[in-house]
Amino acid sequence: MPPFRSRYVAAVLLALSLVWAGCGNDDDTAEPAGVEETATAEPAGANQTAPSDAAEPDSSPAPVPTAVPDRPQRIVSLSPMATEILFAIGAGDQVVAVDEFSNYPPEAPLTDLSGWDPNVEAVLSYEPDLVVMVNDANDLKAGLAAVDVPVMLSPAPAEFASGYAAIIDLGYAVGRLDEALELVRQLETEIGAALAAAPEAPVRVYHELDDQYYSVSSGGFIGAVYAALGAINIADEADADGFGYPQLTEEYIVAADPELIVITDLVGYTAADVAARPGWGDVAAVRNGNIVMVNADTASRWGPRLPRFIGEVADALQAVAEPDS
Repeated sequence: MPPFRSRYVAAVLLALSLVWAGCGNDDDTAEPAGVEETATAEPAGANQTAPSDAAEPDSSPAPVPTAVPDRPQRIVSLSPMATEILFAIGAGDQVVAVDEFSNYPPEAPLTDLSGWDPNVEAVLSYEPDLVVMVNDANDLKAGLAAVDVPVMLSPAPAEFASGYAAIIDLGYAVGRLDEALELVRQLETEIGAALAAAPEAPVRVYHELDDQYYSVSSGGFIGAVYAALGAINIADEADADGFGYPQLTEEYIVAADPELIVITDLVGYTAADVAARPGWGDVAAVRNGNIVMVNADTASRWGPRLPRFIGEVADALQAVAEPDS
């Protein structure tokens, strides 16, 4: 595996799985996304005007002892998911720097900052008045709190409700609550339409993250998409602890006989390469040509482009279930 792709896959796996680090926390707080006193209004995740699915997140990291301005003007985002959401809710002009993987939208101020191995001095060089990150890597939160820089933890959601709440919490923290609520309503509509395109007959699916056979189970939000589409995720039985991203084996995959195989455009190989693997010729997805490639970013980030991924998967499932339609 090329070094960059290996690092990217590691970063994606880390970012997507870190939501479980916060689950089951007994110190849940009503404050949005781990930021204390972000504004005078009620926390967005609990706002009664939010859609019904946008309930409080399942768990919230402990708050930090600093206050966020009503509308911070020098935001540093160390989360590709947060970066996309910030620009989608109109806060792009408040963002002064984003991490090395925040490659969308194109106007995002890309830097070499690392979201999974952050450096306090490097982050502070951008003079932030708010830092958004997936988790407290390298004790960054404490280092920034020591100089009164607020930190917002915005972990990857495990399912739709906490994903909507994450958007609202982020909008609340940056003074864009109305815009965040509107984005949630838009996503609910678009995702609902995409889910409606799913076939009635369940389809066995295997989502491959890399050539080491890491996959996604229903324990993570990518797997939650397949579950919502009524698919049978072959990785579920291999993920007894609910981690969300189990590593499978070739033997397991072939025996599970997936009818649809999904790979991303960052794996470094093609559908034809998958089909040519020794022993895979009798797998239903290979035999019937049902191996599809999706955009790695839209398939790994909760945010405004998620409906594209859901729509692509729904279409692929429909093609498997009704090949002659």
